[in-house]
Amino acid sequence: MINKSDNYRVYGLDLSYFTGKLEAYLRYKEIPYERVELTARSFRDIVLENTGLQKMPAVETPDGTWLTDTTPMIDWFEARYPDSSVFPEDPYAVFFCRLLEDYADEWMWRPALHFRWSFKKDAQLMSRRIAEEMLHDMPGPVWMKARMILRRQLKEYVTGDGITPETRSHVEQIYLKTLDTMQRQLSVTPFLLGGRPSLADFGFFGSMFRHFGIDPTPARIMRDRAPAVYAWTGRLWNARASRLEGAFEPAEGIPPAWAAFLKDMGAAYFPYLNANAAAWREGRKRFDVEIEGVTYRRLPTSQYRVWCFERLRQHFSALPPETAAKVRQTLTTHRAWEPFHAAEIAPSRFDPDNRLPLGTELSGDAAAARKSAQRGGSLWGRPDGGVAGKSKPI
Repeated sequence: MINKSDNYRVYGLDLSYFTGKLEAYLRYKEIPYERVELTARSFRDIVLENTGLQKMPAVETPDGTWLTDTTPMIDWFEARYPDSSVFPEDPYAVFFCRLLEDYADEWMWRPALHFRWSFKKDAQLMSRRIAEEMLHDMPGPVWMKARMILRRQLKEYVTGDGITPETRSHVEQIYLKTLDTMQRQLSVTPFLLGGRPSLADFGFFGSMFRHFGIDPTPARIMRDRAPAVYAWTGRLWNARASRLEGAFEPAEGIPPAWAAFLKDMGAAYFPYLNANAAAWREGRKRFDVEIEGVTYRRLPTSQYRVWCFERLRQHFSALPPETAAKVRQTLTTHRAWEPFHAAEIAPSRFDPDNRLPLGTELSGDAAAARKSAQRGGSLWGRPDGGVAGKSKPI
């Protein structure tokens, strides 16, 4: 039973990818919270000071504990609020929910950032919103702050993340193919795994709701191409566990439509993760990778995504033997087993003490992070040169 006096404080933004993901989860579980809109100053003085990283969302619990990173945060909340779990009972389905959440978190963000910042109308609208909402406590006229934001986002997350005239079509196809797959599933079930929201739903929600669903260009595409997905964003935002009592349980196994996701993981996402892991192992800050015949050049090496890959493999290793065999067969069928399992991964050292989602004393030196930020380093970077991952999508 949830104590309504337990009020969590979610530090984030109304237009933030991962803030939207966590808010939808808390709303569904009916865990009381209030969103605290971040400013540039509070991002530095409150979030960084209490978590060691400038990542959003950050959560302050009723007892003053600080949490960071939505994936381990959801695990943390599920352990404390187990009713109406977002995990199905079948460990096979649980593994694939985790796989889809990671895919949605880390593979959808590139097209999400591309559509927000590469299209003039979208970029002008969102840079103005950030200037007015997040940077209102900074000196200077709004137009100047909006221009600064736009230049930074283009440099860091468009041209700085491999989006070029040669790769642009491929990046856009990631979004279009995902819409098509979700449209097929959501035309027959209310949520991606059946009659209740699962972890997979919340994984895709961040990009679909707070980026693709509100930015003018991708929102128009979604409404025209995938109206069932557009309807699902509102349905999930409005979902409450207490209202779904008695609804049919998630289907056993995984839906056939998910095959398209698994094929894309085998052909594109896992090869990217392997190339990133190799660059991390070899100490390279940038790397090239060919994906589905398209060459991405000088992608930033992400320590965080090495950690994500580690976690997925750990989840697989923890499966009962008969379930692991079934998972392997499914991945093999969709040509995803070899790229998922074969390559060597050097330790990420991102969270060596397994403290996440606890937000203090994370891997890396918090004082160095603060010093980096004070030197003018990226608000969302790690002092070790790796990209932190789930911090940047705004």
